[in-house]
Order: sequence, then structure tokens, then C-alpha cells
Amino acid sequence: MKPTQLRSSTRGRRMAAVLATAALALTGCAADVENSSSSNTIDYWLWDTSQLPAYQKCATQFEKENPELKVKITQYGWDDYWSKLTASFIAGTGPDAFTNHVSKYPQFVSLDVLAPLDGFKDIQGVDQGAFQDGLKDLWTGQDDKQYGMPKDWDTIAVYYNEKIFAEAGVKAEDVSNSQWSPSDGGSFEKLVAHLSIDANGVRGDEPGFDKNNVKVYGLGLSSAGGDNAGQSQWAGFAATNGWQATNQPLWGTHYNYDDPKIHETLDWYFGLSDKGFMPRYGQFNSADGVIGQVTSGSVAMVTDGAWMNASYASGETKIGAARLPKGPDGTSKSAINGLADSVVKSSDNPEAASRWVAYMAGEKCQTIVAKAGVVFPSRRDATEITSKIYAEQGLDPEAFTGPVKEGNTFYLPVTDYGADVTALIIPAMEDLWANRKPASTLDKTNDAINNVFIN
Repeated sequence: MKPTQLRSSTRGRRMAAVLATAALALTGCAADVENSSSSNTIDYWLWDTSQLPAYQKCATQFEKENPELKVKITQYGWDDYWSKLTASFIAGTGPDAFTNHVSKYPQFVSLDVLAPLDGFKDIQGVDQGAFQDGLKDLWTGQDDKQYGMPKDWDTIAVYYNEKIFAEAGVKAEDVSNSQWSPSDGGSFEKLVAHLSIDANGVRGDEPGFDKNNVKVYGLGLSSAGGDNAGQSQWAGFAATNGWQATNQPLWGTHYNYDDPKIHETLDWYFGLSDKGFMPRYGQFNSADGVIGQVTSGSVAMVTDGAWMNASYASGETKIGAARLPKGPDGTSKSAINGLADSVVKSSDNPEAASRWVAYMAGEKCQTIVAKAGVVFPSRRDATEITSKIYAEQGLDPEAFTGPVKEGNTFYLPVTDYGADVTALIIPAMEDLWANRKPASTLDKTNDAINNVFIN
């Protein structure tokens, strides 16, 4: 959908304000950002330390095939990454190419700092038909131009503590075959209850369970999920209940947090903490994520993304993987997301940067990444390699690939004004979990979000 002239004008003023604010806030960061002084050196940034070794191998191979070029890879942690990146755009000292995220790139498109990939010769040589379905669509703007080359993909599954499951007599297929219901939780909630144990050893489905003195929670949680539309938390449940975050799968202009379907989903979901089946707000450090909860034995199972597979598989605690439960529509659904590599418009050598981006999406580099067993690469053939590695590590790859094969995936919101939406929805979601406010209170937040698209 093309924006109206009025909306384009408004967007321009808003983006100018964003840049001005960022410039003031990040002036101190700009001095820390370095750019290569040679146009023959491709500056490439990423944030994931676990992927760094694989891409360094790709860079070494790329340099052998392109001896006139060098690749300099810089890694920053997630928070520093985005602040330094924004500062670099302001100062003109940024990378030539970088790993991008769907929640960030719409704003970068509005700021006109990304080079459309369509016009680069090397990009045109990439067989994007080899990618998992839908990945290119994620990175196609409203102007039908491509702003990111897919590099990997992920879905959400259940990770469970094998010891706790064995002691409870629960198997992975019990979770995958279960069904949740917004009215009574269904067979999935019965599993969550059975896996919950109080300090006296009483299970959640037994008389005398003390919900205020819980030793093991059936289902873990560390974040209310407002930062990314519940991707790792409640999004899959909501999708099987007929909810869609925006009025269209990609580039929506209206959010649906006022839908009764999401209300009843969230009331049930956060209500698990009232019953002692899920941690209450603040019981665990949100910055640590849910991995520590399940590996320590504090919870029996968690929902998390495939990008965490290597972390779950490498610990001393044996962790398994299962499909998300089925929902009211009878299916098991998962959000599908994927990172991509983007070329910076102000690059000293955008042609060289696009060649590197194309190389990372090609079979040689994708195979290197696949063998590292850290993420599912975007190419289908590379996905098979990684799946075998996960299976050898004890994580059933079907838990992640199943929704893709069945077509039971959905997109996270890709819209304008992502920062505004996030700023409004995070505290509202935390209020549902922390203060147990009814989800119907999201109506006011939804109005505020949608007003952003009008004003």
C-alpha cells in the first residue's frame, strides 16, 4: 500500500525528529564508531557472537575468491549494536553492510539509509528461490524494493528439561499433541499443572498444591513479550486463536490489540501465574531469558526461538524440543522470522558490499554456517545440514521445521513507526503480567498505537 502524500510528509517530519533526537542522544557514541579508510575493505557488522566464527570463515573464503577485497567484521552486543549503528548513520562512519532485523529496518527505510538491493549485479545472481518460502517477502518494502538479503530463519518451539519430564511421566509428544483452550486451558494446561511442583512435592494437578510456594513451574516466562509481538511467548497461542497483529501480514497500518481473541488468549496465558503454574513478574531476571529457568530445573519447559538451539544443546542439563501445542483452530502455529544483510546507502563501495552480501547468501557460505549448527540458514539445502546437527545434539528439528513444512507460520509485524509501537505496548503488556490487569485494557493502548499511523 502506497502512503498518501500527507502521510509521507508527516513521516518525513517524524523521521527528521528521530534523527535529531538520536544525534543528541548518541553524539557520545559516534566517536567510538570506526569505519574502514579503504574502499577495498568491506566493513561488516553483526551482533551475534555465536555466528561470528562461521562468518569469519566465509570472509576468508570470499577474500580468496576476490583478492582485491578485504572483509572487516565487527561484532557488538545487541543493545550497543543498534545505538552505534544509529550513531554511525548520523556521523557518516557506519559499516558498508550489516545484519538487519525486521523490527528495525522499516525505520531505516524511512530514513533512506539502506540501498535497495535490486539494482546490484551480484544480488541479481543469487537464486532466492532456494530460500525458505516467504523470507524475501519479509525484506521487501512498500515500494516493492528489497532491503535485506535473507541469511537465516527461525521458529518457536517448546524446550523441556528431560529429567523433569521423565520424573513426571511426560513425553515430548504429549506436548506436541496437546491442545490449549482460552476457556479452561485444555489438555496443555493440564500438562503444565502436572509438571508444576510446590515446595512440599505436591503437583499442580493434585489436592493441596500451594501456588504461593512453588519449587518447579510447569511453564517458564521472563518477558511479557511486548518488545516483539509476543514472538517467544504468546504469539503462537494467539495465532491459533485467530488473531493477527495487524490488518495485513506485512506493512499493516492498523494494529489489532483490541481484538477479543488476543484478550482471551492473554488473560489465559498470564493467568497461569495466578495458579502457580508459571512464574510471577520479577521472580527471575528478565535479562537472562528463559534458558536458565529450564536448565536449572526451576521450570519444566519454556517456549523459545531456534536461534537459541546451540545454547540449549551445549549445556550440562539435557534439554529436548517439542512442537507448540495445538490451538482452537486445531493447528500448531509459530511465528517465522529471519535476519538479513543490508547494504548501507552511503557505503564507499556499495558494489563490493553487495558482492559480500550476495556471497553470504550463496551455497558456499550458507553451508559453512549450516555446519556451525548455530542457526537455520535461509537456503533449504543448508537447513537440512543444520537439522541433522540438531538431531545429533538431542533437539528434534521437526519441532522447528514442522510449522514451515506445513505452512503453519505467520509473520511478526513489519510496519512503520516500530519504535513508537514498541514504546507503547511494552509497558501495557508488563501491566498485564505484573499487575494482572485484564487484557481488555489494551484497547486504549491500541488506540494510541493506531493514532501514530494517522497523525
